[in-house]
Amino acid sequence: MNNSSGRPLLTLGLVVHPDRSVLDSVRVITRYARRVGAVVVAHGSDAERVGPEVVTVAPEEFAERVDVVISLGGDGTMLGAMRLVVGRDAPVLGVNHGHLGFLIEVSPSELEQALDRLTEGHYTLEPHSCLEAGDVTAFNDIVIASAEPLSSVTLDLEVNGLRHGYYRGDAVIACTPTGSTAYNYAAGGPVISPSAPAVALTPVAPMSGISRTVILGKDDHIVLRNPSQNVPLIFSVDGTPAHPLQPGADLSVRLRTDAVDIVRFDVGTHLQRNRVKLSLLDLPLRRDQLVELIPQPLREQAERLRQSQRPADWTR
Repeated sequence: MNNSSGRPLLTLGLVVHPDRSVLDSVRVITRYARRVGAVVVAHGSDAERVGPEVVTVAPEEFAERVDVVISLGGDGTMLGAMRLVVGRDAPVLGVNHGHLGFLIEVSPSELEQALDRLTEGHYTLEPHSCLEAGDVTAFNDIVIASAEPLSSVTLDLEVNGLRHGYYRGDAVIACTPTGSTAYNYAAGGPVISPSAPAVALTPVAPMSGISRTVILGKDDHIVLRNPSQNVPLIFSVDGTPAHPLQPGADLSVRLRTDAVDIVRFDVGTHLQRNRVKLSLLDLPLRRDQLVELIPQPLREQAERLRQSQRPADWTR
């Protein structure tokens, strides 16, 4: 589809939260699209959730058409949007309709301004790596567990064709640097800088075998093998429904760098917000360090309020 000058129209693709109402943000986006002469598309399954002004298309057409993807939801919605455009020249802009939103910089109240900055080119692109395992892609993690509840998992580890021992415990997590602050962190694994092209393998409640996190590089070929002859395992990708890992089967995992770009308007603000969110997950910060996380204008406002509420003779 072209405009009157013959140039292709900008196509914005919407990926929306399955439950939360996002119509207010959809209206902001469709108003913006009318103003700049863009087209807004979404999956046909989301037709009732995005309203009549949004063109609905088949999933395979969606990935082919979009120039920018806008995710309206939380981190789960954002991860799903990122998986749709792996390896394509279509950055993802996240709008937080969820809870913590580690990946997401823009709130619904900031969306209109963010779209204007997008038009003006006042943004940067933040590349994200992913894990590829066969035909599945994970931006956070792949978690391998037993198919039977309350049962342990045994996995052999092979790296670059060499065997490196085995895991036995509740589960094994393979994660990207982005996913290192999720289940990996809860299981005692390290927080990895997004600038590090690395994969972390972390056992959950290890009973024997490898008991610590193993960090591997982007060029390492990782194989996690189910050594059993009769016990099936399962693995989940970014928390989505599980896939089977049959007895004797291998799960080959590789890190793909620069798989998707995320739109960033203010990297410093995003990092500051994430630092606050991480502090809520019990990172070891002192009280004075927590105070540093509060923006300076709010600190000054709080101090003025405290001074105004002191009794006139408080120094006596």
